[in-house]
Amino acid sequence: MAITNITTLADTKFLKLYNAEYINKNGKPKNWSIASRKNLDKLKNNYFNGKEDNIDAVIIIATHSTEDKLVIIKQFRVPLNDYVYEIPAGLIDFGEDFETTVKRELKEETGLDLLKIDFEKTKSKAYISAGMTDESAALVYCTCLGEISKAYLEPDEDIEIMLLSKQEAKSLINSNEKIDIKAFLAIQNFIG
Repeated sequence: MAITNITTLADTKFLKLYNAEYINKNGKPKNWSIASRKNLDKLKNNYFNGKEDNIDAVIIIATHSTEDKLVIIKQFRVPLNDYVYEIPAGLIDFGEDFETTVKRELKEETGLDLLKIDFEKTKSKAYISAGMTDESAALVYCTCLGEISKAYLEPDEDIEIMLLSKQEAKSLINSNEKIDIKAFLAIQNFIG
């Protein structure tokens, strides 16, 4: 199977939608819609010229070093028109490496300071939802310290920050609350 052409369907600041024409395994031409954070030139370079793409975001699985609790956020998400439990995350700005982004996003979303990244557990590139998007992220395990604070949130971020003990984390994943799959898996890992 191979993509033969790609065209733009929508282009916004943070997200683009493309139509990919491809040939399936039976030789039949097909179409697929792809959501991406990359512009058309970058995407074409990835697909047709074999250029390696950069990671788009970081997903932060942070444990507070003195509290021994998992950092969880509850954030309003427009596509759900509701709040959902998540772990801190954010887009990598131009020129940043994922370590710089982790430090910036952790501070921005929680007020906490990055202490140390666990590079043995961290995955520097993983895909979020490969059936819909090419978005990739570094899955970063780290420790942090400090006091939680909303002082660094951006105007469009409506976030409640919490530090969960293993028992509180277990109660959350056993509840009917809306929860992001990445947060669910991080909590399962945290509670063992």
